[in-house]
Amino acid sequence: MGSLRLENITKRYSDVTAVDDMNLDIEHGEFISLVGPSGCGKSTTLEMIGGLTMPTEGTVAIDGNDVTDLPPKDRDLAMVFQNIALFPHMTVFENISYGLRIQGADDDEIQRRVDDAVETLKLDGMLERMPSELSGGQRQRVAIGRAIVRDPEVFLMDEPLANLDAKLRVHMRTELQRIQRKLDVTTIYVTHDQEEAMTMSDRVAIINDGRLQQIDPPLTCYSEPNNQFVAGFIGSPSMNFIEGTIGQNRFEAEGVTIDTSRLDLDDGPVTLGIRPEDIYLESDDPAPEMVGGIAAAVDVIEPIGEKMFVYLVPEARAETDAILDGEVDTQEHLLMSIDPDADIEEGQVVDVTFDRSNIHLFDADSGDALVHGIETESAPTP
Repeated sequence: MGSLRLENITKRYSDVTAVDDMNLDIEHGEFISLVGPSGCGKSTTLEMIGGLTMPTEGTVAIDGNDVTDLPPKDRDLAMVFQNIALFPHMTVFENISYGLRIQGADDDEIQRRVDDAVETLKLDGMLERMPSELSGGQRQRVAIGRAIVRDPEVFLMDEPLANLDAKLRVHMRTELQRIQRKLDVTTIYVTHDQEEAMTMSDRVAIINDGRLQQIDPPLTCYSEPNNQFVAGFIGSPSMNFIEGTIGQNRFEAEGVTIDTSRLDLDDGPVTLGIRPEDIYLESDDPAPEMVGGIAAAVDVIEPIGEKMFVYLVPEARAETDAILDGEVDTQEHLLMSIDPDADIEEGQVVDVTFDRSNIHLFDADSGDALVHGIETESAPTP
């Protein structure tokens, strides 16, 4: 079994706290991604799990056994890093079997484990090649093979695909998922790429400034973010945020008024969040579930194939002439994702509405989520 528990893990460097009171419970066979911006503490967390860095406080347990003070070799885990670091003077077979050979495994056992790894990783016919004769994806599979043959309880992977080109990264994402499912090994995967985290993981742990913000299945993090940071970090392109206030049973911001009479919210400042795909041209979607309504001028249009990104500036903030002259701060944009066939032009003033079921409200001070989805008086009775 390969369950893992981090309890009150903290790592301080002088006056800098890299990881702050981290608590994680990971079940056997789970694929967990640690994701967040650069410097958030995700790699430090992985290093403490692996024993490469000792925590200042807290405990690391594998299968219920406290391994906090054990060296990496005694933790029954294997690591794959961004720097593949194959031995250039060794063949594929020698690279994969290296760890087993220094552990003193017998030749038959080494051959059996290497054969199993080669079959899993589709490296047939490559065992006598040198690393210089392999493609980037093949070298990465050899590095994974070196970890697989150890038959560990836990895999630790620190941005193993970061040095690959975009097409190969997508292919290797699929390969890693297939391998992990086949081996049924607990995997902790560090990445700054939220798309990798969302597509590969059973659960995603989002970290910011050394603190765990949320750990949930990918779609839960997307549709029910714990706070404004998670809402803005998960999703590409990012969620739009509009600062406003709650008062007299409605949300009000510049150019936006939404009925909140069915919500139990205190009056005061809040931030509204709405994803680009939940904003619609009013002429296209006059459905009753649409709320809000804002007049905006089209600043920039980006067709990208299956959809089109439209950058809007609320009319209340800028005149159309100023937009066309490039005088609008890009932070004032409201981003909308629509069908590429939509009849819309730069400089045009349009009316847009929001899907009420996908409106989020966040506390203006703490950033904590208050509401996911707004019911209005016009909402149909269930």
